[in-house]
Amino acid sequence: MTPAPVNPAAPVNPAPVNPGTVPAAAALALGDDALVLSHRLAEWAGRAPVLEEEVALTNIALDLLGQARTLLSLAGDEDELAYLREERAFRNVQLVEQPNGDFAHTIARQLYFSAYQHLLHSRLAEGDGPFAPLAAKAVKEIAYHLDHAEHWTLRLGDGTAESHGRMRRALDGLWRYTGELFQPVEGLEAVDWPALRAAWTERIGETLRKATLELPTGPQTGAWTAGAGRQGIHTEPFGRMLAEMQHLHRSHPGASW
Repeated sequence: MTPAPVNPAAPVNPAPVNPGTVPAAAALALGDDALVLSHRLAEWAGRAPVLEEEVALTNIALDLLGQARTLLSLAGDEDELAYLREERAFRNVQLVEQPNGDFAHTIARQLYFSAYQHLLHSRLAEGDGPFAPLAAKAVKEIAYHLDHAEHWTLRLGDGTAESHGRMRRALDGLWRYTGELFQPVEGLEAVDWPALRAAWTERIGETLRKATLELPTGPQTGAWTAGAGRQGIHTEPFGRMLAEMQHLHRSHPGASW
């Protein structure tokens, strides 16, 4: 079996940023995306299909957790924001909260999100806005996340009939959540969202063609999903995930370890 690629990026230690210069709404939205997906990936611990993926998925989860901590600390107290908010106060997109499903489902979710996150952070890093220093550091990690997702998309899509079918079903099933990725985010007005969407579609389409898969053709968002996560409207699985994530902190308020 071909080993999973090794993450070459160093941990995120961004240059100091004055919290007062960072739009809190944007820091919260991007931080929630990273936090929720980090928790979903951490659910694979002890359950990954091979040992290499145990390491790879855990590394990606830790990268995202580091990004989340940095971003949430710019919006307020990171622990309170992670563990004491109610479901409707979270601003993550619905894509990242979707359950892991099988391995193909996890890879499809990661492919969609990492391609978006890499393009967004690359653009933020090129600018002179308050997120530029953070994005310049994080984009190195995200490049690995995207490479990992593309690597497995190719293996599953161009593998056996079973792996091809599972990958196709996962891509089709998650497609409806991708439109929300390109809804404008308060505080990121400098981002050209239509151009970002076009670049994302091209990158995803190219990857899927190499994997002998087709770009899904269904609607990317319905009336019930358009910008919903950013407005605090989440899908049913998110409530259960949040209860698990927050249980220990809420059960022992003020505890020190």
